[in-house]
Amino acid sequence: MTKPVILWLGNDLRTTNNAAFNAAAAAGEVICLYFLDDATPGDWKIGGASRWWLHRSLEQLSRQVKLVLRRGRSDAVLADVMRETGAQAVYFTRNYAPWSSALERRVKEACDRAGAACHRYGGYLLHEPEAIRNGAGEPYKVYTPFSRACFAAPEPKLPPSAKLLPWKGELKSDTLDQWNLLPKNPNWAATFEPEWQPGEAGARVALNRFMEDGLANYAEGRDRPDQPFTSRLSPHLHWGEISPAQCWVAIRSAAAQAGGATDASAEKFLKEILWRDFSYHILNHWPTLPTAPFRPEFGAFPWRSDDAAFNRWKRGETGYPIVDAGLRQLWATGTMHNRVRMVAASFLTKHLLISWTEGAKWFWDTLVDADIASNSASWQWVAGCGADAAPYFRIFNPVLQGEKF
Repeated sequence: MTKPVILWLGNDLRTTNNAAFNAAAAAGEVICLYFLDDATPGDWKIGGASRWWLHRSLEQLSRQVKLVLRRGRSDAVLADVMRETGAQAVYFTRNYAPWSSALERRVKEACDRAGAACHRYGGYLLHEPEAIRNGAGEPYKVYTPFSRACFAAPEPKLPPSAKLLPWKGELKSDTLDQWNLLPKNPNWAATFEPEWQPGEAGARVALNRFMEDGLANYAEGRDRPDQPFTSRLSPHLHWGEISPAQCWVAIRSAAAQAGGATDASAEKFLKEILWRDFSYHILNHWPTLPTAPFRPEFGAFPWRSDDAAFNRWKRGETGYPIVDAGLRQLWATGTMHNRVRMVAASFLTKHLLISWTEGAKWFWDTLVDADIASNSASWQWVAGCGADAAPYFRIFNPVLQGEKF
């Protein structure tokens, strides 16, 4: 029997514009593996809302490719599969979480022991974190010059799609239902279902809808939580159901076809793509970002401990309408409008003086787009202790914000 290659899937749940997918497809018969690894350190196991999205996304992907599902520590389970199949190579997309480098080293060691090649690819970001440097060759700490450097870099190109040939052998697989990713009794995610279409097809729908209905008004409309002008692409980007390069090329094309009429809006949206890149740029060079202030002097800040106030904030019972609406939206839909995220985060950290780490943990559990870099960088920015958080004493007045937006 032909020796297969393994495509180790992570947050790259798509079949197009996926370098690891294309390389595996070109190498021979492919085993598509997804591991549910609950050995993530600290407080960073997949949150409840994300588990719902993951179930739905894998459900959709399984209609396109033959998936093998295993549960356990990724490097250990991968070693088992290589032993069971005699796989000659492993292909995967790079991850950037603080624990990912150590995991990828263990994967490489497992491949070496099995006599299998190990191939890692980019594609989760527009620019690898090491690729963008300032004039002194150092990482950026401020977003605006980082974004200028990115705009000056070559435009992304999309490779043609590849057709994958599945391995003809048999391999034991879990079922999605065995993983119990969906909530039960009560099913608090029931209200998520009409809100979202997880999966690669859903990502294309969201992008097309945004280009048709939201992009022209994005520059001004993105700050209005009562208007449908945001892209709603963040969970699709987080789970790799669409790549930032696909979004970038599509938005550039849409702006060009509009004859420059949407240039300002297109640039605003592309800057949001680059904020995501910047968050990973910072995380890669300062891996303590999820747990410690980027500006070390904030390590001594006297945050308050007030469970009653924190619980009222989580439930959307603060008495400030824009804050409460956002937090109730979060619970009901797994998302919160970006402007309202900033207002709600400012209220927690600047009014209640509760640490940004507590808010970040709540978002990690309740957001369908919970992202280790963006969540950490954005909470720190609002709290005033993060990269480019100037002025650190900025406060989003919840009354004025509600009146204005």
